[in-house]
Amino acid sequence: MGKKGVNRRDFMKSTVAGMGGFFFLASGDNKPGERIDQGKKKNFPYRTLGKTGIKLPVINMGVMNSDNPNLVRAALDAGIVHLDTAQTYQRGTNETMIGELLKERPRDSYVLATKARLPHDQNTGLYTEEATEEAFQKKIDVSLKNLNLNYVDIYYHHNVWKKESALFEPIMKALEKAKKAGKTRFVGITTHRNEPEVIQAAIDSNFYDVVLTTYNFKQKHYPEVRSAMAKAAQAGLGIVAMKPLGGRQLQESGQQPIDPVAALKWVLQDPNVHTIIPGFTTFDQMNLDLSVMEDPTLTKGEKAHLQRGFSMAGLYCQGCGQCLNQCLQRLPIPDLMRAYMYVYGYRNLQAAQDLLLSLSLPLYPCGDCSQCSVQCLNRFNIPARVRNVARLREVPPEFIG
Repeated sequence: MGKKGVNRRDFMKSTVAGMGGFFFLASGDNKPGERIDQGKKKNFPYRTLGKTGIKLPVINMGVMNSDNPNLVRAALDAGIVHLDTAQTYQRGTNETMIGELLKERPRDSYVLATKARLPHDQNTGLYTEEATEEAFQKKIDVSLKNLNLNYVDIYYHHNVWKKESALFEPIMKALEKAKKAGKTRFVGITTHRNEPEVIQAAIDSNFYDVVLTTYNFKQKHYPEVRSAMAKAAQAGLGIVAMKPLGGRQLQESGQQPIDPVAALKWVLQDPNVHTIIPGFTTFDQMNLDLSVMEDPTLTKGEKAHLQRGFSMAGLYCQGCGQCLNQCLQRLPIPDLMRAYMYVYGYRNLQAAQDLLLSLSLPLYPCGDCSQCSVQCLNRFNIPARVRNVARLREVPPEFIG
């Protein structure tokens, strides 16, 4: 997906490719003996996180949606090594919760990543005047205070979707100074949309150590993401995959959930993905994810499920950005669709509300247009979803979390 996004012809080409042989890697392409060691617990497969040299189980834990310290403890006890959080998750309490429970454990027994971002234009993705080196340095210090740690293993430049922002000098300088000061061992960048451009920028920068990227079977442009990840891995970057379930639902109604086992196995076919950080929130979900590491082979039934779900709209926004120029109100539609997914896919009302309140939205979004001018490539009913999720702004925060 280049700078111009995905046009209808490219969209159809990628759909045809996805339903054909390219959707699943040939067995010869997935070489499990490469860069993989055996974990000490349950013989989980490990892969090395690029030039960092860190060896991780192929599935770890994104803690964004979990506020249960007992679940995180159980995950670590079961053999998960890497925890991923962010300064904004659960309004700052996620870092604090993790910091408290990690007091019980030796510092070299886990790998911790957190992240932050600075003020930006919601339509262009470019940073505003408030985005300074000093502001990002303060973000890093707040994270360390929340976590009660002297350093983290990875600090990410978070939620980037433009090359110019990936190479934004003030943030890179802040990260460089933090690394030299021992506040973080490695620096990374995360991207939820326009991933190939951001990943290529990370490669070109010769600065970042790790890339955390969206990667799942629902992406119409996944061949481009896969190619970018391969180039990044070849360049020595560690590759962490997020949002592996692609919105969790095959249909908006939620009557057909995505098979999490099949979705995780699909991501693990790619040897350039060094680990995945699914956001499980229950013990049953944790055990299901752990079982995937014991046997990541896709069955015929699982392949059929993924091929069928690939063409269904579901909840996952492709982030192509074409809607931005079509919308007469200049609404940040990809962000609104992500908030919608948080509500109906993740059941995380707090994250959805925080995202909504961070956006410069009119009082009545989608309320002044008699007919919507946006033609969504994913066939979403944009005005209905926007009006639906925008209501969450009116709910008192104490009623949500």
